[in-house]
Amino acid sequence: MTAIRFARTRAMTLLAALIVVSACGLPKVGPNKNQIFSGSVQEQGDAFVVEVNDRVTRATAFVPALGFSDSFRNAARVGSDTIQPGDILGLTIWENVDDGLLAGEAQNATLLEQVQVDGDGFIFVPYAGRIKVSENSPETIRRIITERLEDQTPDPQVEVRRQAGDGSTVSLVGAVGGQGVYPIERPTRTLSTMLARAGGVTIEPEIAQITVLRGNQQGRIWFNDLYKDPSVDIALRGGDRILVEEDTRTFTSLGATGSQARVPFSKQNLSALEAIAQVGGLVSTTSDATGVFVLRNETQNIANEVLGRTDLIGDQRMVYLLDLTQPNGMFKARDFVIRDGDTLYVTEAPITQWNKTIGALVGSLLGPVASFDQLAN
Repeated sequence: MTAIRFARTRAMTLLAALIVVSACGLPKVGPNKNQIFSGSVQEQGDAFVVEVNDRVTRATAFVPALGFSDSFRNAARVGSDTIQPGDILGLTIWENVDDGLLAGEAQNATLLEQVQVDGDGFIFVPYAGRIKVSENSPETIRRIITERLEDQTPDPQVEVRRQAGDGSTVSLVGAVGGQGVYPIERPTRTLSTMLARAGGVTIEPEIAQITVLRGNQQGRIWFNDLYKDPSVDIALRGGDRILVEEDTRTFTSLGATGSQARVPFSKQNLSALEAIAQVGGLVSTTSDATGVFVLRNETQNIANEVLGRTDLIGDQRMVYLLDLTQPNGMFKARDFVIRDGDTLYVTEAPITQWNKTIGALVGSLLGPVASFDQLAN
């Protein structure tokens, strides 16, 4: 009987210790599934918890599009000899008379070697007046000057040359082979050819973004789209500024995953399954494959569509649940799109907390100097 009472006493002691250890609250990586559901709107919380299905996947598959406006797309190609402010022109004007307007006595040609284009794009030619020349080719300028002089001297002949100046130029900075200022020449009139002239991009093409600033306008595209969609290979303009940089989108990985960090996107369109793989996948000893959550603030329109409602106003806190143990769970995770600023959270498996409790209990009973003899006794 003494042995039985001792065994009972010891069992009760172990049970009491187990309860105490559990009540003390063991450390964990975050809330479990029940705690997340208890914070849902259905439980008087402030977030909607939604299980991902095909309809939810379609409603949330929104990725902000990049592209150029019509003003960028419709711009015609600039000629390689287009004149710009600051260029210096040389003019030769022949007159079909012995005593012309411009030529000296016994001469029929006038040479104007240093005619600089002012900041507004104009030059001054005697008897022709102030002429707008910027964004025009030498041939167009020749015709304009000829027309201006025709009423004052018979059959004038005009030659226009660029003496100095770079004409139309663009600047390239960021992740390109050679940063600098490049002239728009015949082979480099478009965005793709100018990037090639600068040595191409020096980062992964999949995550490279190209921004073009033109005056007060701005457009941005994915580098890969240059070769998928010819319409985004825009014609360049003098003064364009081209920036090549990595995709700045990130998501946060927390909980029982291979890595807990702020993670940059590895590709243009990232699925939940790819995001899990990118952070090292689930941990076989701790992760709960039935509790993969994606947290985000969803816009009013998408939130209403996901929940089948029309009364929600403003951004809504949404928690999307993926159960990878379901027959089609992997497919759902593969189709669900991760967006900038998302939080990927994986709960711990229930057995993990149990193992922690048992470990803490055994440790508290044995103490830091427990020996094998003590454990045996």
